[in-house]
Amino acid sequence: MKFPGENFPGLRHGIIRFISCSCFEDQHHPPAQDDAVILFMIKSLMQCFDVLFPINLGPLTYICPESLIEKVQPGMIIQAPLRNKLTKGIVIDKNTSPPAAPLKELQVCPGEPAIISKSLLKLIRWMAGYYIVSEGLVLKQALPGELFTKTQARKGKREVSYDTNIDFPDIAKEDSLEIIAAINANAYRGFLLHAPSLLYEYSIALTLMRASRNVIVLLPDIAQADLLFSAAKDLCGERVSVLHGEISRGKRSEYIEGILSGRYDIVIGTRPALFAPLKKVSLIMVLNEHSQSYKIEEGVRYNIRDVAVMRGFTEKAAVLLSSISPSIDSYFNAITNKYRLLKHSTALRRPVIRIADMRFETKIKPGFSKAVYNAAQKHIKKNHKVMFVINRKGYSNALLCHECGHIEKCSKCDIPMVLYKSDNVMKCHYCSKNQPVPEKCSRCKSHNFDLLGSGTQRVQEHIEELFRIATMRFDSDNVKKKSEKKELSRLISGDFSRVIIGTKMITRQLTGTDHYALAAVLNADSSLNLPDFRAMEKTYQELSSIIDLVEPGGDVLIQTRFPESPLFRYLRSNDYASFAKEDLLLRKSLNYPPYAKLIKISFSGPPEAAEKIKDIIHISDPNIEMLGPAVSKNRRGLEELSIILKSVDRKTLNTAAQKIKKTFEHSKKVQIRIDVDPA
Repeated sequence: MKFPGENFPGLRHGIIRFISCSCFEDQHHPPAQDDAVILFMIKSLMQCFDVLFPINLGPLTYICPESLIEKVQPGMIIQAPLRNKLTKGIVIDKNTSPPAAPLKELQVCPGEPAIISKSLLKLIRWMAGYYIVSEGLVLKQALPGELFTKTQARKGKREVSYDTNIDFPDIAKEDSLEIIAAINANAYRGFLLHAPSLLYEYSIALTLMRASRNVIVLLPDIAQADLLFSAAKDLCGERVSVLHGEISRGKRSEYIEGILSGRYDIVIGTRPALFAPLKKVSLIMVLNEHSQSYKIEEGVRYNIRDVAVMRGFTEKAAVLLSSISPSIDSYFNAITNKYRLLKHSTALRRPVIRIADMRFETKIKPGFSKAVYNAAQKHIKKNHKVMFVINRKGYSNALLCHECGHIEKCSKCDIPMVLYKSDNVMKCHYCSKNQPVPEKCSRCKSHNFDLLGSGTQRVQEHIEELFRIATMRFDSDNVKKKSEKKELSRLISGDFSRVIIGTKMITRQLTGTDHYALAAVLNADSSLNLPDFRAMEKTYQELSSIIDLVEPGGDVLIQTRFPESPLFRYLRSNDYASFAKEDLLLRKSLNYPPYAKLIKISFSGPPEAAEKIKDIIHISDPNIEMLGPAVSKNRRGLEELSIILKSVDRKTLNTAAQKIKKTFEHSKKVQIRIDVDPA
């Protein structure tokens, strides 16, 4: 038998002699030959540690050699044999009850002190349990890879810099007093700030950074993170670092090392900043907390905002969530006293909001009302900056046969393909399939087509034709590379283009520092009428972000066929509290979040899998409400089913989802994805 303590020959020999001479008197059972007893005795005297690797596994147990016993501690990066090669992982904790199987030994210790705090390790374990994934997968997706593999920064490569000569609004002293008091108390406390503008959010973040140490500031988009980073460096000097997906690996390594050494105690960024390895955290700020960009949809499907709150709780730190239109979930937590609701003392002049009723408006072009034309003409003549927003890419939403009514659809996904006139192709926005524009209908062979709806390309063509001006289009089709996105963002923010056309993506790229005289929203109904209980909330948030980009006294014109919706009344009066109250009443009547919890189970496989899943849920708890299964196609064109589980008891849902995962985790026929708190 191979013993796990072969590097401890003296220990093994001593145990054998002890057992032989002292412990047993029954000579019919020679203890020196009882390998199981020897194995147990050796393990009881050895030091064992659990190590977590950035792969889809839980912790694995290893023996610690005598030479490393004084050095190894939780949070340390260490090397250990995994699948026949040395792999870097993180020591989680001592294991006082190691498994009976033979164990491998920790091989290499860099001799550094613990670099991952106990509270951050605790957060990783919490995420694994809450989002029903392995701890190793959380480690892989959450912590920066540069913790395990350092890269040298290239010399002479400059960081992105922004013009920080920005007129940030002043923050009244009383607006930050409670937050600073919570920071000084070294105790968790959550705050929700209903801010008047994104610039105000930047301002209060800068105010708190200057007054505090050990701060994490999260933003939903890289352009916003870069701008705040530049402003914070001007204010706080070399204490400030930035972490997001567009920083080079070398620069990220440099920042990570600086954070570990304590040189940087302010971390600004997107998702990677949340898991910055600060030894101590005093304040976490989540700006624009309602943003859909905070919900991660691949791998571990978690909400950055919610994990930020949990990190604040484990770190005993203050957490500030802020938004011009808070998420209904966060607002509910505030009015039920889980967070402290903060209101600003700044009075701001707003733009004038008008609604164009598309049932009766004269149309100059398809989807383009005379009211929008008149407003745009007035501002363009004055050389003002004008923005047109339409949440459709391409030229036309669909190609309709005038004779038989057939719509050209994707053969994989069975959804209408979008026409791109400039490229003369039809594209599927789901699976990205391309095909030439047909010359005749695939059903009746007619050559007579109608174009349904408009996208950014068609709107751009209409505007340039109507006003005889050059425009700039901003959507994901013409911004494919990081360099293109940065360049286009700078052009839009400067004086290069007075008229821009874009999808809602434009509101994420503009940083709130550049204002327009007119914003025309051409298809507000596209998000308002989605089959989603959050449709009203998301539309309110999208429109609020657009309104925030319009200068005080400017014009916002919203085209809709549903002007009687209370949404528009609350937007015009800037009455978010009444909007939230009405939306919460509707959700309560339907038992939707925040009054109930949801888990989405998506799966592909044979039809009987759905019945098996239903049986597991029913046995787990008959009171769990099941919605579905709904049938759809994923991005690979494969059919997929999904079931929504709903209950007021989160633990009940979690238990049922764990059982489903365990049932199918080794199945080759059924693939399961679990999404806790789906967006």
